[in-house]
Amino acid sequence: MTTSVVVVVAATAAWMYYQHLNHNLRKGQRSSGRTTVHQVTPDAAGRTPVTILLIGSDSRNSADDVALGGAHDDAGRPGLADVEMLLHLSADRRHAAIVSVPRDTRADIPECTDPKTGRKYPATNDIVNESLARGGPGCTLATLQNLTGVYIDHWMMVDFAGVVRMADAIGGVDVCVKQNVWDRPTPGLPRGGSGLKLTAGTHTVKGEQALQWLRTRDSFGSDLGRAQAQHLYLASMVRELRSRGVFGDPAQLMGLAESATQSLQVSEEIGSVAKLYDLATQLQSVPPDRVTMTTMPNIADPQDDNHLLPDPKDAPKVWAMLRDDVPFDASGNGPGASPTPRPTPSGTASPAPSGTASPARLPITVVNGTAGDDGQPVPGRATDIAGALTGRGFADAAASDTVTSRQATAIVYPADAGDQGRAQALAVANSLHLPVGSVQPSADAGQITLTIGADWPSGTDYTSAVPAAGSVPSSADVLRGSDDKACMDVYQPYQW
Repeated sequence: MTTSVVVVVAATAAWMYYQHLNHNLRKGQRSSGRTTVHQVTPDAAGRTPVTILLIGSDSRNSADDVALGGAHDDAGRPGLADVEMLLHLSADRRHAAIVSVPRDTRADIPECTDPKTGRKYPATNDIVNESLARGGPGCTLATLQNLTGVYIDHWMMVDFAGVVRMADAIGGVDVCVKQNVWDRPTPGLPRGGSGLKLTAGTHTVKGEQALQWLRTRDSFGSDLGRAQAQHLYLASMVRELRSRGVFGDPAQLMGLAESATQSLQVSEEIGSVAKLYDLATQLQSVPPDRVTMTTMPNIADPQDDNHLLPDPKDAPKVWAMLRDDVPFDASGNGPGASPTPRPTPSGTASPAPSGTASPARLPITVVNGTAGDDGQPVPGRATDIAGALTGRGFADAAASDTVTSRQATAIVYPADAGDQGRAQALAVANSLHLPVGSVQPSADAGQITLTIGADWPSGTDYTSAVPAAGSVPSSADVLRGSDDKACMDVYQPYQW
């Protein structure tokens, strides 16, 4: 009897604590902006990759944030997205990649509606960190989803105070600088001022010092240098969590869970402790040498030297690797580590369903969507692909004069055409070896329309455009999660 009472009391206490943690979590709408990027189709084993947008907000909407954030005049203003990272976990759960998108990247921000106030913000072209103030994290998600063509399943956001709580809960993270650093206001130079002050070498940072490390920009040369420092911190944190066996230690896990649920805002579909724990354990299973940190390849914005644009050559390759679930580490080619490819039809075009138009009489419009931010498309792409379709039995395929910009190649068909329309669109995809996930219904489509994206700049067989595992462009500043020797260079004016 006594044992039964103890079990009931323990179970009740556990349930109450679980409810407490759930109550800590703040949740929000997944997407609040217009986007045409669709969810990924499961592979042959029924698995899908998971992509999460990690947002670091510079919000000063609490006393703790104002105390830590520096700019007291900004207290109460809507937060900006100081940090934007895409965390991609492969469908086979053997690889993970993090891609930082610099906050000063200029992009199209779609029309967004703030889910809290109902206020509508018109579409605009601005740097991506402005998106957070134009409809919340869901607007940032829609912006980056449109920019990359990568479907983003969830978002997670943390502010200044949250970073401090999380760092304390972890117990500190090792970071390294090659020279003494003091990030302070310096006359005649960019206004450093995170307050970070360290001697050369490796240090364990926690609390406010961890926040200073993550915020330091000018001492590391630029916003791109700050992204490298953040990657170093995250890689070190992954190694630390694994070495301590946090997920197998109830005491450590409870402390981390308490801090995490107080610090995070998450999209509502993962707004429970159980779902977050499931995600965390999946990430925990990826070895550090298969975790790859990168930054979006970029070029200077010709409209403003302080802003950036995606590199028109290398950035599409990074986005394609995320969309096609290609491992960023070369071990993806090794035995037992090969990724399960997205389901790609093969062979010749499938026959059309009974009672519908045959391939020879199927109207298809081909659009050149390879135009980058400079508006310059790859010449002749629509004509080349239309010619390839004609040669493969689709005699009514025609190139459009329209030129647009799209990251991922896509085929849309009239939504009211139902299963027959989808079967016909899949036959088109099949003939070009396009993945099933590229085929989507559209209420606005009058006929099947193939838009060739920046991910397919040449050739008439899409599979030839899929990057190989480990082929991340060098311009992406690759850091492997297992690299415990990484160390930051300090810009000379901020050395002491």
